[in-house]
Amino acid sequence: MNMFRQFMKASRASIIMVMLIPVALGALGAYMWDGVFHIGLLLLTLLGSALAHLFSNMINDLWDYKNGADSNVEEGIDAITSHSGFLTNGMWSVRTYTFVTWLLFGIAICCGIILSFFSGWWAFVLGLLGGMIAYFYVAPPLKLGYRGKGLGEVAIILSFGVLPVMGSYYVQTAHMDVRALLLSLPIGLLTTLILFNHHFLHWQLDRQAGKKTLIVVWGEAKALRFSKILLLLAALSLVVCTIVGVLPYYSLIACLALIPLYRVYGGLKEHNKSQAYLPLMGGSLQATVRFGAILILIMIIQGLMF
Repeated sequence: MNMFRQFMKASRASIIMVMLIPVALGALGAYMWDGVFHIGLLLLTLLGSALAHLFSNMINDLWDYKNGADSNVEEGIDAITSHSGFLTNGMWSVRTYTFVTWLLFGIAICCGIILSFFSGWWAFVLGLLGGMIAYFYVAPPLKLGYRGKGLGEVAIILSFGVLPVMGSYYVQTAHMDVRALLLSLPIGLLTTLILFNHHFLHWQLDRQAGKKTLIVVWGEAKALRFSKILLLLAALSLVVCTIVGVLPYYSLIACLALIPLYRVYGGLKEHNKSQAYLPLMGGSLQATVRFGAILILIMIIQGLMF
């Protein structure tokens, strides 16, 4: 495996779309509502956000490894790990992994600084805030994802919904708009659902390591019900966006992308083997990407029409 392929796997770059889609939506909001679109600023925002997302993935793996939450599941625990395996398998040293992780963050910060010169200092502040949330999601003293009080889920909807959508909109227009906040909710809730559902794969391992996710605290059955509620809230938030005029009414077509995921729940019981949650995890990711892609297409069409 060459170095580039190693990096792509170590940073889990295959799921980068969950960050790029909210950024694109924010920029298209500026195009659709204000008639403003700067392709150069969008490309730089996409680059900075992508690097920040890869930093988030790697810092998560790094601290989960240090905290003992990641392992190769050799102790008979029913769990499927979702980390890259570069630390647990010794493919990279902790020193190398740490260097690459913070290099990504440093370049992302540079992108934010450059954007702040063009659009205003909030471009840097919003990006920095997202990076801090990503770090303290797993790092002490906050360890938001370990507390089991829903703080981890709030962190995700902020860093993968509110901040990228509003930040991207701000970069294009140099001002804030409540419409960008509302636009961030459907995609933010769906991304939160991805992260929430992936915990089903290894919640018993998390419990052993002292990582108090909501699934560990609530138990499987209650957490699965909440997972369905998150999906419903995502659909309802899209309805709200159309009612208040943030999105055109035909944006509701995007809800069709959620139907296959909804059907996955029908095959799950109150208690399941970890393997049974793989379709839920895959369905969540697929639904989010398709949902976001439909919204992107609709917003481009709407912007061209008006």
